[in-house]
Amino acid sequence: MFLDHFEYYAPATAAEAFALAGRLGEGARVLAGGTDLLLMMKDKLIKPCYLVDINGVKEFQGINYEAGKGAVIGAAVRISEIEHSPLIRDKYYALWQAAGELGSVQVRSMATIGGNSCHASPAAETPPPLAALGATVVIAGAAGKRELSLEDFILGNRQTALKEGELLTGFILPEPAPRSASRYAYIGLRDAMEIDAVNMAVNLVLDEDRLTVKNLKLVMGSVAPRPLISAAVPKLLTGRKFEPMLLEQVAAAAAGEAKPISDIRASAEYRREMVAVLARRLLQEAFDAAREV
Repeated sequence: MFLDHFEYYAPATAAEAFALAGRLGEGARVLAGGTDLLLMMKDKLIKPCYLVDINGVKEFQGINYEAGKGAVIGAAVRISEIEHSPLIRDKYYALWQAAGELGSVQVRSMATIGGNSCHASPAAETPPPLAALGATVVIAGAAGKRELSLEDFILGNRQTALKEGELLTGFILPEPAPRSASRYAYIGLRDAMEIDAVNMAVNLVLDEDRLTVKNLKLVMGSVAPRPLISAAVPKLLTGRKFEPMLLEQVAAAAAGEAKPISDIRASAEYRREMVAVLARRLLQEAFDAAREV
């Protein structure tokens, strides 16, 4: 369980962090919360030559909101900050729910939202709600800055669109649409700290009549190598009045899109069944909440 030798760097500014990432190259890993990284190092799954600690970089911290434009969340923001943020709860409810379900109190006090996406676990909690809410990922390095949607950032299991010398600096969340609501939930084998067997996030927007679905995004986690954006569910519901009788069709469509595997946490068949359960539950909850906004 001993760590291999590595060199440690603690940049004070974003410019210093970008310079280090560019100079140290593929032998470097970014240390933010370290809740995944250090465990992988102890298990000898990765052996970085350098660690770049970004916790002292002010530019990567903070939750900032501007009415009409949305929120910017720094990559080094702790999950516990999101969990206890009244702004996130009020504006981005699904993300607030996911933050409260991630790990233990101790883990949430150390883990960061940027690390949760960069680790790119298929079962990660925050990527599905971020994707459902239309989050943009901000990536920067010595060569400049670029932006990607969350779903284009995570490419697969432990794979992201980060290039050598680049760092994820934050997330941009758009202003919630009028008459909209988001919801998140997960399924596990027990009510305790564990890796999700299935998770899901929904963001639903109603038309002016508060009955017709104007826009919808449903994202599934732990049923594919990356967050799975449903194409079938919006096709079934968008432009139609939300009716309970449609939920069975929607649930079947979502389950049909899932591409789960069987492992020690759940079988593929169980995961598909739980996708249907979550789709019914979250869509109804989001619809009810959107009608009241």
